[in-house]
Order: sequence, then C-alpha cells, then structure tokens
Amino acid sequence: MNVSKTAELSSMTHPFVVTNGSQGTWNQDYGGKRVLIVYAHQMPTSMNGSLKDAAVTELSNQGCQVTVSDLYSMNFEPRATRQDFLGASSNSEFFNYAEEAHEAYKKGCLSKDVVEEQKKVQEADLVIFQFPMYWLSVPAILKGWLDRVLCKGFAFDIPGYFDKGFLKDKSALLSFTTGGTAEKYFQKELRGDIKYILWPLQHGVLHFCGFQILRPQINFAPEHASESKRKEMVASWARRLETIWDEKPINCTSSWYFEK
Repeated sequence: MNVSKTAELSSMTHPFVVTNGSQGTWNQDYGGKRVLIVYAHQMPTSMNGSLKDAAVTELSNQGCQVTVSDLYSMNFEPRATRQDFLGASSNSEFFNYAEEAHEAYKKGCLSKDVVEEQKKVQEADLVIFQFPMYWLSVPAILKGWLDRVLCKGFAFDIPGYFDKGFLKDKSALLSFTTGGTAEKYFQKELRGDIKYILWPLQHGVLHFCGFQILRPQINFAPEHASESKRKEMVASWARRLETIWDEKPINCTSSWYFEK
C-alpha cells in the first residue's frame, strides 16, 4: 500500500466505526432496552464469535435484555419454501412465496421458527447483525433469515415501507468482518467503496422495512491482523456499545452511499 493511502486510512474520521475512551457504567435508563443479536458464524471462537460475546457482555452489563439468535447452532432453515406455511396455499395454480407469506402472516399460519424470530424482532429496540462478509454480502443462512422473517405484513406493506415501514421504531446495525483489508474498499479499487456494497442490505432490506440504520461496525481482514490488533477490534466494539443508545441513525438515502 502506498504512503498516501496509508495516510488517508490513518487520518480520516472513519464513517463506520465509532470509538471513544470512556469507561462503561451501568445506566438505569438502559435497563428496559431489548437487543436482538442475529449471529451467523459456525465457530464460537472466531472473530465474529468474540464480537458477539463482547456485545452480549457490554449490553447485559448496561442492564439490557439481550437475546441471541445463533443461526448455525439453531440449524436455522435458510430456504424459503411451502413448508413455511401451515395449511393449503392461497393460490393452488401459481406459487408466489412473498404473497403466500403475506397471507400466512395475516392468518397466523407461518411456521413456528419464523414466528419465533418475528417475536424476537418485535420485542427488540435494537437488532445487531453479526456476520462475516461472504461474496460482498451476507452468509446464505442469514440471507434466509431475512427472506423468511421480514415478510410482507410483518415488516412492511405496500404502501408501508421505508420511513413508513412497520419496524420504524427500531434500530439496526451491521457488525461484520471482511476478508480484504481496508484499502481494498476505496472507491477506485476493484471492489469499490464499501458503502456501495452496503446499499442493498442497509437501504434495500433493512431501511425498506423501516429500521433506523446505525453506522456499521466493520472489522477489516481480522485473519491477517496481529493478535493485538484483533483484541483491539473487539475492545473498540465494546467501547462503542457503551454509548450506542446515544447514537443517531445515518441519513439512509443514496447520498450517504454514493456521494463523497
């Protein structure tokens, strides 16, 4: 990496990761807060596992009620199929998953696993998605969670999306790791600006459902980092969570993603 790129990385105010040196203290105002962590990694000892554990510890210490959906341990079904609906299809001639899910939601006929996850979302003030980036997106098991849980009728309707989405009273935050180092995600690099990659997930899925989007927590290339650097990644995440309830959502419009 050239010197100018190094200087840019080290001196810029990072638009994703918020870090401060304040000491965490229990705040009774947070005691009633509920957090859902949707966790998608196979290994508890991974960086993602450590980041998940740090979030559970810090938020619990604040008095928050923390629930973890460990998708791999749950053997969560990622496929969106007819098995998600109890009873006969509303249209026997043509299967449209989105419309069948809508009808099943209205009738209370969604499968038990989907209903359980929707209840967790409904009860949460903040939903944190913890995952490794796969192919500039989320792991298949997490994509399946999004497809099956955030169905029409529960998370949105037409009309009833973006600022009018049904989850508009909740915040969402992506916390993830990448395979590539930070400099690989500049605008002029092959992968492009990391914000471009976040547009479909943050804006097209979560904000579409009404979520207020907090700045993502991105840990670049932990597999290539030193042990001390990996520990600092986890510590930085824990420090950010000390004041997470004071954070304001990003302006989740195209300008945040595509304008410099």
